[in-house]
Amino acid sequence: MKNLIIAITLLAILSCSQDKTAADSIVVNANVYTVDSNFNKAEAFAISNGKFVAVGSASEIKENYTSDNIIDANGKTIVPGFIDAHCHFYGLGLNLQTVNLVGTNSFDEVMKRIIDFQNKKNATFIIGRGWDQNDWEDKTYPNKTLLDKLYPNTPVAITRIDGHAMLCNQAALDLAGITTKTNVSGGEIKVENGNLTGILIDNPMELVEAIFPKPTKKEQVNALLDAQKICTNLGLTTVSDAGLDKQVIELIDSLQRAETLQMRVYAMISNKKENLDYYLNKGKIKTERLNVQSVKVYADGALGSRGAALKEAYSDAHNHFGAMVIGADAYKTLAHKIDKAGYQMNTHAIGDSANSFVLKTYEKTLANQKNRRWRVEHAQVITDNDFNYFANQNIIPSIQPTHATSDMYWAKDRVGEERIKGAYAYKTLLNKSGKVALGTDFPVEQVSPFLTFYAAVARKDLKGYPENGFQKENALSREETLKGMTIWAAYSNFEEEEKGSIETGKYADFIILNQDIMEIAEEKIPLTKVQQTFINGVAQ
Repeated sequence: MKNLIIAITLLAILSCSQDKTAADSIVVNANVYTVDSNFNKAEAFAISNGKFVAVGSASEIKENYTSDNIIDANGKTIVPGFIDAHCHFYGLGLNLQTVNLVGTNSFDEVMKRIIDFQNKKNATFIIGRGWDQNDWEDKTYPNKTLLDKLYPNTPVAITRIDGHAMLCNQAALDLAGITTKTNVSGGEIKVENGNLTGILIDNPMELVEAIFPKPTKKEQVNALLDAQKICTNLGLTTVSDAGLDKQVIELIDSLQRAETLQMRVYAMISNKKENLDYYLNKGKIKTERLNVQSVKVYADGALGSRGAALKEAYSDAHNHFGAMVIGADAYKTLAHKIDKAGYQMNTHAIGDSANSFVLKTYEKTLANQKNRRWRVEHAQVITDNDFNYFANQNIIPSIQPTHATSDMYWAKDRVGEERIKGAYAYKTLLNKSGKVALGTDFPVEQVSPFLTFYAAVARKDLKGYPENGFQKENALSREETLKGMTIWAAYSNFEEEEKGSIETGKYADFIILNQDIMEIAEEKIPLTKVQQTFINGVAQ
């Protein structure tokens, strides 16, 4: 009788085990924010073939699934992998190979970094990025005098942090063929007392960029892999790279297919004839890790360099309105071309004049259409009734919260008391549109998604300034912010059915955090660390 009972018990255990479904991995004992349509929470999930196959309570998962790889989260918080809706992934990697001028507090410090770099590298062309005269005691643009003296024969080109102004020495200007008589629309070549200062704003920069030494394939590969390491360490699993050429996109695809590059990339093609001719005729390209179906276009410049196109003159530069970097007719023609190809148009628009023009063009071009999701990148200064255009479901604001806390020290000087009320107005944009896609614009800003989260919620810098938050009425809630960094960012990329939340059938892209960003004190958010990042259920 005793043997019979044992046999029946063993049979029951075996039968129970056989009823369970084998999974590649099971995650248990977790504080999971699924970011599903109800913003539900869960305790556990199972993964097979790189996708979530079940999400629920610990008891549900354990009763129905078995795996040789069980990950105990030890109560830690898990959220979907972060999606940066607007960044420069490839540019971040390339920047690591040039002079880093981010955080310089004076032009003297800029020069010291250049000298130190050149003493080590002995480059034939000195390239750098990251200076911002707004952070210096002397906030006027620098000039090329010292660069000419130190490097009379070596070209030097250093780009402002926003990518919309550049300082060049005479050697670089000569190579690019730039003189006081050079005329380029959509920007400015600064001249003082009949002499070049070395400052170029917006489109004239392209003349110098055209003579930059081309990176080797090895340097390009290293740039992508270096950028991937930085991004995955910070919890990014998808990046929307705002402006890539065909050769780089194809390199990304080859590295992804070889499984060397795990990062998922939403590639916006740069607005160049060769890119447009190829991709708009070829159609959309979609793999598991690469998505090509959008065009990045610049409408105007940046506010910091006074290149943003404003309806009224700059408050701190009378009779100066900034400039569109593309003609009105050319932009409308391009919009129709992109529309006809079924591609998404993603336009950089900073000033209220540029935003107004872009929004009106979008509305007219997309009339009587649905689900086009054309994006306004930055949507930085909006005035009059132009916010109402975002109620059109064909239009999505793609915004970068850290711009608000970086620019708040000088933005009011540029636009004045009245216009600043409609600047960096993220809550207003959300209320109108129903969704906002959040990004960083790195390397213009730092890569960390936690700084994005903090800036969106607190509207403060890392010093806790201002005490009550910058225009706090436009702060986002924590739930809205997490959605903007996951499911809404996925939606802006036409990828909400495959990523952006922890739900059955979606890619198993998720991150384990060392603290609960939804509950911790506001000031602790920037200190959050990623314990592990998973793409397709595989730890990176």
